[in-house]
Amino acid sequence: MERFSRAAKKPAEGPTPYNHFLQPSPDQLLRVAVGYGFKRGRLQYVYSLLRGKDLETGKFSEERRVAQFDQLKEAQACAVNLQHWKDFLKCLMHAGYRSGKVITSDTTVLYSYVFYLLGKAEYGLAESELRRAISRWFFFSSLTGRYTNSPESALEGDLIQLRDVKGGAGFIAFLDKNIAAQLTDDFWRVTLPNDLDTAAARSPSLMAYLAALCLLDAKVLFSGLKVGSLLDPTTDAYRNSLERHHLFPKDWLKKNDFPEIHQTNQIANYALIEWPDNADISAQSLADYWPQFKDRYTDAEWPTLRYWHALPENWETMGYENFLKKRRGLIAQVIRDGFERI
Repeated sequence: MERFSRAAKKPAEGPTPYNHFLQPSPDQLLRVAVGYGFKRGRLQYVYSLLRGKDLETGKFSEERRVAQFDQLKEAQACAVNLQHWKDFLKCLMHAGYRSGKVITSDTTVLYSYVFYLLGKAEYGLAESELRRAISRWFFFSSLTGRYTNSPESALEGDLIQLRDVKGGAGFIAFLDKNIAAQLTDDFWRVTLPNDLDTAAARSPSLMAYLAALCLLDAKVLFSGLKVGSLLDPTTDAYRNSLERHHLFPKDWLKKNDFPEIHQTNQIANYALIEWPDNADISAQSLADYWPQFKDRYTDAEWPTLRYWHALPENWETMGYENFLKKRRGLIAQVIRDGFERI
């Protein structure tokens, strides 16, 4: 695990664990091995398991100690299998997440890897079916913060339920049942728009929106390039390829009774644009910059751009608070549409 962790931290020639999502530490890999090998979410169980304790009866035995140590070794080998690791990372890409820049929880990545290994090794799912299932699970878990508060307890609960699940179809049904229980119509129409009412720079709902734009093959606002292409970390230089642009400029907002950062930096006031365009707009007012940039599109192109970027019709003439409310609902719909593409 230590060798794998070191190799994941720096690029090198040939196949290596290095990637643009996560450089796991040895203890994080141990969590994956315990989750996969023993269906346990709490790392505290490792010591007891390796002493030969039966977690159900509380009894110890030498035979169990040897067997459980071998079980952990097999699980560890599976967790640090380079093919498994890289195939799992493709699930994140399939979910629309292009790099660690849009990942808000390393724990969600690692716990999703547990489910990937279970689906592959224990339930025998074909790679294409498994990739879709884990992609949906990761998107769902990231968006809802399933493993954000008390993550070990949440994973423990999921794995306990999974112990009674039989066969690949049962595994898929288990994931789908949990997703459907939380991603209800009320979630999409009420909960998610409310979650978008924030100025948090690393909000899971914002990152899900960016992932959805990738899934929908959306183009960057004011650009002919795709969002997915410019979220690739290899396109960045001294400035990121994409930058956050205030649709209602900060200076205008300050002059119109919205002086606070939590007002100006609302998620619904941001659009990702290429950095040269952001530099050109700079401190221009909405009335100055919007007409010239809108003219880059034909009337036929404009409805699709408005949909991708969740811009209400005639948004530039709206009151700011009404604009934010309308746009949050439209962003939530784009996220839902993106998720349903997986």
